[in-house]
Amino acid sequence: MTIEPALNRLKSALRRARGVEATVHWAKAGQWSEAQDEPLEHEEITYYAEGLLLDGFGMAWQLLGDDAGPESLRLFFWQDGTAPPLPAPPAPLKLLDQSA
Repeated sequence: MTIEPALNRLKSALRRARGVEATVHWAKAGQWSEAQDEPLEHEEITYYAEGLLLDGFGMAWQLLGDDAGPESLRLFFWQDGTAPPLPAPPAPLKLLDQSA
């Protein structure tokens, strides 16, 4: 399995969203967990995602923001099977970009 396409798309989004932090969500029983306690800092996001992809996890992400620009990134990880549907952005944020 090659992880480069997934990482390259994430890196591209992060270049457009300088300084955003990411929340991490895990698939559990067909649903997404609440975000972990501490968000990942911008510099940590790619390394965190790469490690989990190398360990065989699936990943999806959503870049959220408003008309002023990107505000946050949500990372979604799962293992075995398919991911649950991704949640809608919380109001008043909107979806600016997401993994394919």
